[in-house]
Amino acid sequence: MKKLLSLIVSCALTAAATADEGMWLLTNPPLKAMKAAYGFEPSREWLLHMQRSCVRFETGGSGSLVSADGLVMTNHHVGSDMIGKLSTKERDLLKDGFHARTRAEELRCPDLELRVLQEIEDVTARVNAAASESKNPAEAGVARRRAIADIESESERITGLKSQVVTLYQGGAYHLYRYKSYTDVRLVFAPEQSIAFFGGDTDNFEFPRFNLDCCFFRIYENGKPLQAEHYLRWSDAGAKEDEMIFIFGHPGSTRRSLTTDHLRFVRDVELPARLGFIWRNEMKLAEFAGKSKENARLAMEDRFGYANSRKAFTGQLTGLQDIRTFGHKYDEEAAFRAKAEASGNNPDESYRAIAQAQEAHAAFYKRKFAIERVTRISQLAQIALHVQRLVDELPKPSSERLPEYSDAALASTYLSLYSPEPIHESLEIQRLTSALAYVAESLGGDDPVTVTLLAGKSPADRAAEAVRATLLRDEAVRKSMVEGGAAELQKSNDPMLAIARALDSESRELLTRYQNEVEAPERMHYAKIAAAKFAIHGDSEYPDATFTLRMTYGKVTGLEDEGRNIPAFTTLGGTFSRFDERKGEDGFELPASWMTARGTLNADVPFNFICTADIIGGNSGSPVVNTKGEVVGLVFDGNIHSLTGAFIYDAAKNRAVAVDSRGMIEALRKCYDAKALIEELMRRPDLTK
Repeated sequence: MKKLLSLIVSCALTAAATADEGMWLLTNPPLKAMKAAYGFEPSREWLLHMQRSCVRFETGGSGSLVSADGLVMTNHHVGSDMIGKLSTKERDLLKDGFHARTRAEELRCPDLELRVLQEIEDVTARVNAAASESKNPAEAGVARRRAIADIESESERITGLKSQVVTLYQGGAYHLYRYKSYTDVRLVFAPEQSIAFFGGDTDNFEFPRFNLDCCFFRIYENGKPLQAEHYLRWSDAGAKEDEMIFIFGHPGSTRRSLTTDHLRFVRDVELPARLGFIWRNEMKLAEFAGKSKENARLAMEDRFGYANSRKAFTGQLTGLQDIRTFGHKYDEEAAFRAKAEASGNNPDESYRAIAQAQEAHAAFYKRKFAIERVTRISQLAQIALHVQRLVDELPKPSSERLPEYSDAALASTYLSLYSPEPIHESLEIQRLTSALAYVAESLGGDDPVTVTLLAGKSPADRAAEAVRATLLRDEAVRKSMVEGGAAELQKSNDPMLAIARALDSESRELLTRYQNEVEAPERMHYAKIAAAKFAIHGDSEYPDATFTLRMTYGKVTGLEDEGRNIPAFTTLGGTFSRFDERKGEDGFELPASWMTARGTLNADVPFNFICTADIIGGNSGSPVVNTKGEVVGLVFDGNIHSLTGAFIYDAAKNRAVAVDSRGMIEALRKCYDAKALIEELMRRPDLTK
């Protein structure tokens, strides 16, 4: 079977091991490979400038500083959560867009945290030393978690910087990342959603594309626009065919280093469960949205999220169900194991242990997944669980708390928990109804968790009762309950807290089981595999994505797909051709600002383009820069072939999709008359200072 698989993949994926693959640590870039392929080798100073010009959105996504006055560029779909929170029934900023023509008009976001990476420190030895005397994997896991919490708290106390220990190589290394954190962030500009997501679900993860998927925020510090030492210059020329480009961003998660046994679990257990949940909730939301225009407005952001996730996870599952993908992984694994065994470092024990961890996980994954969905779907249930757990966790030493309640994480947890964002009753009832019904469907009506959650009522009646009666919609009440501690909480008969209590006990038990039976042995044995890989390959391996800053590189180029030659660029004029071709279809509407400017926009200006740089979800909002460090584009998507990039990279077909810097400027000028914004973007810094 393995020989057959090897034959199938030998031609299709040969390029995957070379070319532009890799989401590289900025502390370990592939300098020789870049020099050999493109004749360019970035300096340490160049990389540090890029690092401190990049921004991480804690809501999920990437961005970059693009002016000396704290202007931040990202995707519309990265900023849409905040845009939605700033919208009202009377002023729908998602539908109609937003443009602050003066600083005074910029809108402050209720709970947005942006981080800029300042320093990186290798703390692998300290984390491993803490677990070195442990008698078993579970005990080692506890010791590592405590050491990580101590390192983060100590770092934050000494430096004043947000500190996060990142697990790399599935446990092969641990790095401490220190960030400047900003929470006074204001919306500056956002186009209408119809042009930001032109083509809708039909064109999502496809190319050609015609999207102005951008928006701009501004960071404020001490009540004034941030005076940024590091920010990116704007390119007049934009991207060029075959030009070397870089993407700096925060890819969320890849699984390229997983064993084939681990990938089977992802293919056969995890992804089917996720997709079933997504399909279900997408349909439930469609029903809710269809009842009124206001429901449709309220549900827009949730529906987009589910649709995007459904297409992304479908692409991943399709990739893993393709015999060629597993054939490639079989070959890759077999080649490494043979080399490791020949060098006297036989990894068979670690592969068996990881396989056993997947068997253990499969025994309770669906139950854990179902119980966790309640607080993932319902905003009020999540708030209630935070309140309940803060009261339980805060009396403990920081290193013994759940990670989100450690000293280093508390400020971010409080920012979210005490957000003044509005909670819409009708949407929240829909969310909680769906969540409770999903638990009942997954666990059964007689399961103790189901019985306790529903309290003798239907999911719809229980949800309506809890949402309407809870006091937790008021952020002042949440704060009072947390500060009042256990005594205050025990006196409360708030129905949303009752739901949190019904979930908390078993949720904690399942989390502990996961940590002891799955995470701990995985950390231990992936670390051993990583050590064997380092012995063979040195430091030429890049780690899987971890939603931390990475550098990818490649070139602007088209591709051949299913017999079609697809050019690298689309144009502004092509947008109107696509509109005319699909006129009247859902997702292909153009806003009035574009229809009015149709006769004045330069049809030949490049709008979107593709490049070979290696990206994944989380890279949305990443800047595309040339070798001068100038912005030539803004990543907003990958093509359909990039979805399997969670597991393998195929240089022939994987493409990142970006908005061209020239298309953005032309649209800002002709469609939005955004003169001040254009001037700020195009202003050149004094590099002599």
